[in-house]
Amino acid sequence: MVKLLRILLILLLFPAAANAGPALTAADLRTSQSLDGAWHWSVDPYRDGLSGFHGGGVGSSSNRYADIVQADVARDNPTALFEFDMQRSPVAYLPGAWIGHSAEMRYYNGLVWYQRTFEVPALQPGKRSFLRFGAVDYSAAVYVNGKLAGKHLGGFTPFALEVTGLLRAGTNQITVGVDSERHDADVPPPVTDWENYGGITRSVLLITVSETYVDDGWVRLGTDGRITAGIRLDGAHANDAPVALRIPALGLVLEGKTDANGRWTGSIAAPRKLARWSPESPTLYDVSFEGAGDTMKDRVGFRTIEVKGEDILLNGKSIFLRGICLHEEELGDNPVRAITPAAARALLTEVRDGLHGNFVRLAHYPHSEVMTRMADELGLLVWSEVPVYWRVNWSNPDTLATARAMVRESITRDRNRASIILWSVANETPVNDARNAFLRTLIGDVRSLDPSRLVTAALLAGRQGNVQTIDDPLAADLDVMAANTYNGWYTPDPLASVAAIEWRSPVRKPLIFSEFGADAQAGYHDDAAAPHKFSEEFQAEYYRQTLAMARRVPFLRGLAPWILKDFRSPRRQHPVFQQGWNRKGLLSNTGQRKAAFFVLSDEYARRRDGR
Repeated sequence: MVKLLRILLILLLFPAAANAGPALTAADLRTSQSLDGAWHWSVDPYRDGLSGFHGGGVGSSSNRYADIVQADVARDNPTALFEFDMQRSPVAYLPGAWIGHSAEMRYYNGLVWYQRTFEVPALQPGKRSFLRFGAVDYSAAVYVNGKLAGKHLGGFTPFALEVTGLLRAGTNQITVGVDSERHDADVPPPVTDWENYGGITRSVLLITVSETYVDDGWVRLGTDGRITAGIRLDGAHANDAPVALRIPALGLVLEGKTDANGRWTGSIAAPRKLARWSPESPTLYDVSFEGAGDTMKDRVGFRTIEVKGEDILLNGKSIFLRGICLHEEELGDNPVRAITPAAARALLTEVRDGLHGNFVRLAHYPHSEVMTRMADELGLLVWSEVPVYWRVNWSNPDTLATARAMVRESITRDRNRASIILWSVANETPVNDARNAFLRTLIGDVRSLDPSRLVTAALLAGRQGNVQTIDDPLAADLDVMAANTYNGWYTPDPLASVAAIEWRSPVRKPLIFSEFGADAQAGYHDDAAAPHKFSEEFQAEYYRQTLAMARRVPFLRGLAPWILKDFRSPRRQHPVFQQGWNRKGLLSNTGQRKAAFFVLSDEYARRRDGR
């Protein structure tokens, strides 16, 4: 009963419905005031800062978001009682998960309060101000000058809260309650195979715009040879307003007027001089979306992606996806999920230049926009997915609402990224009627929000003897089938027998091996004829045999082995070989290349060169 009441309290404080709000697309390129940097933080394991010990409102002695300086109040009023002091609490530098704040936060899972002040020189009449968070894991409640600005649920997608009426000229206080604990109704649910990384993990911006502004804008090249664009204005003068898309380098201007909902869509034949984005030539154009005196800018590449039979066509030509999976975790001994441009470049360069890859699966949730922009720049094709992972509560309407919000927020943020070719709606989910209905709803949402890209999901395939079959009924709903396979690692198959496994599918579509892999601790070697699991030699031979199996699948059009680098996972507790890390990386956590790295690199070089 106590656990149930606690769950109901969290759902009340952090409802999924609170996720609807402004998009502020391409917010990272807007003029803004960064609130990254030093924040005070304070743990709240019993959630005293949310309610009193008898329930009801929070008491003054525990109210972390009160618009006061606790030390000043205590000085002036000797009877005042505070059992916290935000201004004298420890300091952390954000963005970054609290796992890196101090040693005792290593396995903390619960509520943490963050607070800082910022300056607003003067209020601007006729302007609107928003706080935009790149991501907060998992639940966020945001207060400005003691007043609730809004809430958000979901650890990997951006959200913006209007704070126009909450700001004051001079010093302002912002307090964020971040609760990392997830429950069975959440997405993902509590059991995963990656580090929780609670905290404010992506940048916080204060953005000021016109009273009516461009909230969302997208543009893409269709297989019909036309450029199509959309703009959505928000504000009192959003309807029947002139809007325009401009691409100066192409001399392209597309104009129109918004409808009664502030929306406009238009299209125009693509100029002949348009250079198509590809891994070999990742051309990006400066694009402006204009309306109501406001301008939203972005950097956009133009390419087409489609499926024809068992082929994936990029810009009309068949392509094989030479990829790898990747978690959002920087190289190093103590990652805190702080993905800077340098961190993203270091990871993706290993894929492009080290592995000779052209594709990366960003698993198992939407990664930082720093990563997707870097993929645009470096020319890597991307699989992006939402964390509908393992044992989701398929029959819970609130769970579905949360997942749908994540799909919407992810696609709205990233549909201008040329690198993204695949939206994935799930990973390794058990087949049943409720699950099928749930995922088909998400597939419908994806197609409605972005019909220009392909839809996939990482499935599990049935096996009878030496034959593996894509038997998941969801395969018929996808553009590209994907299967995770670990024959020889999680199965007792001798490695020498893996290459002979045959793959079949009842539907004629392209297939990606979205995962395969084996653990190896960097530096552990076993030169025996049958090397021990966790050795570099076992992992390398596993790759040789699995790649040999892959070459025999006639409808296979891509590979995304698991995974580029070792990553933190509390599930993995072997005291010698894992120590809290999943060791399936081709790189160690610090970037040391294992023997299997070179096996895959050689395979991709052969495929790239047509050998």
